[in-house]
Amino acid sequence: MTTIAVQRSDQPGPGADAGGRSRWWPRVWPPVASVGVAITLWWAATSALCAPQSLLRQTAPQHVLAALADLVSRGVLLADTAVSLYRLLIGLLIAALVGIPAGLLIGLSRTAERAAGPVVAFLRMISPLSWTPITVAVFGIGSQPVIFLIAAAAVWPVLLGTVAGVHAIDPGYLHVARSLHASRFEQLTAVVLPAVRVQVQNGLRLALGIAWVVLVPAEMLGVRSGLGYQILNARDQLAYDQVVAVIAVIGVLGYLLDLAARILLAPRRHAQR
Repeated sequence: MTTIAVQRSDQPGPGADAGGRSRWWPRVWPPVASVGVAITLWWAATSALCAPQSLLRQTAPQHVLAALADLVSRGVLLADTAVSLYRLLIGLLIAALVGIPAGLLIGLSRTAERAAGPVVAFLRMISPLSWTPITVAVFGIGSQPVIFLIAAAAVWPVLLGTVAGVHAIDPGYLHVARSLHASRFEQLTAVVLPAVRVQVQNGLRLALGIAWVVLVPAEMLGVRSGLGYQILNARDQLAYDQVVAVIAVIGVLGYLLDLAARILLAPRRHAQR
């Protein structure tokens, strides 16, 4: 008689650990390896291959890490990061409050689209930093011109994403809503807003990236706080290790903000992954 051994389902098999490792390891090792290679090349360019008298030696990883620890211990980096994030969030909020309603109006009305098309195409091609002299003259020195420049840069992805979302709506849904005698407000809340949600989320994520890029040069306009100001301050002191340390912090924060945007603004797709 042949005996068949049946393994209990509640006990892991001998290859369970290897199988679990095989699921996460292919995701982990490529970014870890790329970061390691980048840091190695950074060290080689600023230490091993650099002339002894070159200023690039100040930007070596070991010096940047020490400068970063000094900025953190003095509380400077945390305060400037908080100020920059505050300006970023306020600018994005203003961009959303302007861009989403304007995008809905342009997307739902052919007349509004024809009227606003040339103006939108003209304004969105102007670099936000070109408005710097006017914003400083109007708002003065402080957070207000920085917030305005961030909003001016971030409003266009939000607006265009909203317009694209409205144009992608199946007209049949609106016809059904009208046949049921739905009011314009009911059509907007029951059909249009749910349909454009994904495009608006994508527009907000693009706006976040653009706003973060504009933030740093905007904070070099005479303000006395923020990550952009900290770069200028370190440069004036010829502390290039601190300059690179702040640049590294900007890159890490930008990556974390984009990761948070992917999680918060696209929860369903993230859950499916």
